[in-house]
Amino acid sequence: MNNKVILSALASDLKRISMGLQRKSFKMADRFSEEALKRKMEVSSIGLHTYMQKVLASMELSLKSQNMEEKAEDVLMYSTLIQNYVQKKCSI
Repeated sequence: MNNKVILSALASDLKRISMGLQRKSFKMADRFSEEALKRKMEVSSIGLHTYMQKVLASMELSLKSQNMEEKAEDVLMYSTLIQNYVQKKCSI
């Protein structure tokens, strides 16, 4: 798979994590956190902008946070950043 598809799926997973945390559905959020971490490992760093590599590293740290409210806001932000990156920077 190419980075565009993987990053799009990652953005969707992050959005689901945020919704799960806001709804207090921690089991769902944990499951999608596992999926998001798997997706992050699939991303190829070749051709990936440096700032996106930093976003992915920060996203991983945020997923391990214990503060659920802060985590929900952070992963929603990362979802939006990744989604915007895919729309503007990724080639088809």
